[in-house]
Amino acid sequence: MAKYTRVQDGEWVRPKRRGYRMMCCDCGLVHVMNFRLIKTGRGAAIQFQAFRDDRRTALARRTRSPAVTPEKGQG
Repeated sequence: MAKYTRVQDGEWVRPKRRGYRMMCCDCGLVHVMNFRLIKTGRGAAIQFQAFRDDRRTALARRTRSPAVTPEKGQG
C-alpha cells in the first residue's frame, strides 16, 4: 500500500519536485503533483501541476485506512 505524509491543516510541506503524491484525508482522492520554479520579472515563482491518480485513489478508498508515515524532518 502507498504511504502518505500526515500534515495538519495549513502546515507547510516541502514536497519532492516530481511525482509528489497528495491524498485528501476526507475523501481519499489522490493526486500526483509536479513543481517547478520559474523566473519572473520580480524574481521567481513556484508553479505546480496536478493529475488525479485513479488507481491510488481506488486503493485508498477501498482500504479506508491509508498507511501514513512522517517523512524525515516532519513529525
